[in-house]
Amino acid sequence: MTDVPKVTIHQLEVRFQVDGDDGAVFTKLFNKHIQAWAKLYEDQCARAEHTRAERGFGDGEGPL
Repeated sequence: MTDVPKVTIHQLEVRFQVDGDDGAVFTKLFNKHIQAWAKLYEDQCARAEHTRAERGFGDGEGPL
């Protein structure tokens, strides 16, 4: 896996109006979307590693 880039969020403001516990709704939505982002990131890293491995497949071999 590649190094995870560092991200700094200086200011984040989220406003929404819901019935019930605002914190619980935010947590549910945040977890859903961060998990989707993490899956996409992991897939991207796996593709990059697979591509790197394929490119190096024939390295170091002499003529056949």
